[in-house]
Amino acid sequence: MNLLYVDSISSSTIRVYTVPTDAPEADGTISWDSTTMVLIELAVGDVRGIGYTYADAATATAAQHLLKTIIDSADPFQHSALWMKMQRSVRNLGNRGVAAMAISAIDVALWDLRAKLLRVPLIQLLGAARQSIAAYGSGGFTSYDDHQLQSQLGGWAEQGFPFVKMKVGTHPDDDPRRVQVARSAIGEKLRLFVDANGAYTAKQAIDLAQVFHAASNVTWFEEPVSSDDLPGLHFVRNHVPAPMEVAAGEYGYTVPYFENMLAAKSVDVQQADATRAQGITGFLAAAAVCDAHQIALSAHCAPSIHMHACCAVPRARHLEFFHDHARIERMFFDGFCEPRQGHMFPDWSRPGLGLELKKKDAENFLVEEIS
Repeated sequence: MNLLYVDSISSSTIRVYTVPTDAPEADGTISWDSTTMVLIELAVGDVRGIGYTYADAATATAAQHLLKTIIDSADPFQHSALWMKMQRSVRNLGNRGVAAMAISAIDVALWDLRAKLLRVPLIQLLGAARQSIAAYGSGGFTSYDDHQLQSQLGGWAEQGFPFVKMKVGTHPDDDPRRVQVARSAIGEKLRLFVDANGAYTAKQAIDLAQVFHAASNVTWFEEPVSSDDLPGLHFVRNHVPAPMEVAAGEYGYTVPYFENMLAAKSVDVQQADATRAQGITGFLAAAAVCDAHQIALSAHCAPSIHMHACCAVPRARHLEFFHDHARIERMFFDGFCEPRQGHMFPDWSRPGLGLELKKKDAENFLVEEIS
């Protein structure tokens, strides 16, 4: 007997927003001056679920096809069946990249919608493992001068973040000095992370790891080499000084990606991103792989999405409070949760993700709307 009767999904909307950065930004391999969000809204009557991904506007085209052929008029509580249908639908297109990010945004919207229909916060629907999740301040772009670097990382230190992360790799010869500048800004107690975005060679990464650790007590080295280079990551992991950890995985789109990375013993901490890895459903699957390998999990970017999921999985260590995404989510959403003493706490008084789109504020950045 059905204890809950729910109408089918009555409408769907896609909105594409592009938000200029507040200063020029770069990491070890690329630079950018704006961030694009593709946002999906699914409705059952007056109840609306929100999902989004940070992706190219082309993602909207893929999402539109999935919505029109699979999601519209479907039962939102047939979530797993819908997720599998979306997987099969992109078989010939490929289940990575744009297709995966389209599925991710839709899947997040389905989770949000179901929780709102049940009038519970997403953390309750998922099943809480903890009440909060640690966060690390992330930015420190290679385009920043010393003052910008010190101001941003030092500001996070003052706010109580236990960890902060900076970008390296654009100018390897200058990276040891920049890392020392960051260390001086945050003091000796906080843990300092560096992220090369795959800019170094394996031998170069090992040499710099020694310097970063000895001079600035860096304890986290993210993507020292390309995340596609599993032997290279494994080599670096085996040669960095203890207790430095090697992390990667933000470009994972499918479960086999995470399994392959962990089977190769390439990382100490596995990263995953629900806005790329086919949604919260994919993120939970990545978390299960981490559990099987007894490896810690860290969520990449999109803090408002990952906050609930990270509070529900056993091996989640922390999430990334990325400067660009935190800035956008703060502007776009009522219900954005500010970190408190370096932790993010889901709001149990608000259903779903706890987010409602501030349409008037977001409208200034609207590029396209598809209904």
